[in-house]
Amino acid sequence: MTKYQAMVEGGKRLGWIKGQLPAMIKVGVTPLEIDAFVDRAILDGGDKHSFKTVDHYKFATCINVNAGMVHGLPGSTPFKDGDVVKVDMGLIHEGYHLDTSLTVQVGTPTPSVTKFLDASRRSLAAAIFMACPGNTVFDLGEAMQRVAEAEGYNVVRDLTGHGIGRQLHMEPFIPCFADPKNKKFVLAVDQTVAIEAMVTMGDYHLVEDPDGWTLSTQDGSLTAMFEETVYITAQGPQILTAAN
Repeated sequence: MTKYQAMVEGGKRLGWIKGQLPAMIKVGVTPLEIDAFVDRAILDGGDKHSFKTVDHYKFATCINVNAGMVHGLPGSTPFKDGDVVKVDMGLIHEGYHLDTSLTVQVGTPTPSVTKFLDASRRSLAAAIFMACPGNTVFDLGEAMQRVAEAEGYNVVRDLTGHGIGRQLHMEPFIPCFADPKNKKFVLAVDQTVAIEAMVTMGDYHLVEDPDGWTLSTQDGSLTAMFEETVYITAQGPQILTAAN
């Protein structure tokens, strides 16, 4: 099986799991219950957990609520009406990692949050559109930043997307903003990248929570994270982990 075949199939499997989550993330459900579903679904498909390959990490997912941006440890506190929940997940299929995330409003939608999440999705879509051979990592970051800031939001500076394949985190690292240093990293056919739009409603500065893992906004503002694993073909980007 080629890299392409393995990652296409792995992406379909992870996309299916992701597609189940919006209906499951409800008032009264806990992050641990969501993690248990993802954990079992990965194993039932005959695959391996990607995130458990990270030193000292024991969960299949990272789950962040409201101000939490990344690396949140799934816990036992039930979701409340109005929570903004981010689920980041990964699996290994035939030796290749796939990585994806989504953000969901719990309960009754709030118009301001709906607008924020829509802008965050469009930020990711703009970056994916630029993931073509000959474009650069700078082009992806510039696209994410432009879309988010046009709507009055911010993108984080301390975290990045990344190359992906035989390892979960590989070069190139893909910031959410236009960093001129990244003009030298040119994208090529047969590359696979995990592009992550990490957007904040308020200030973009992050702080580490007492658990030693979770990174949250310093000002307590809401965050959104949307991520897809993308294969770069001669014709342009192919999203591997789309929900299905």
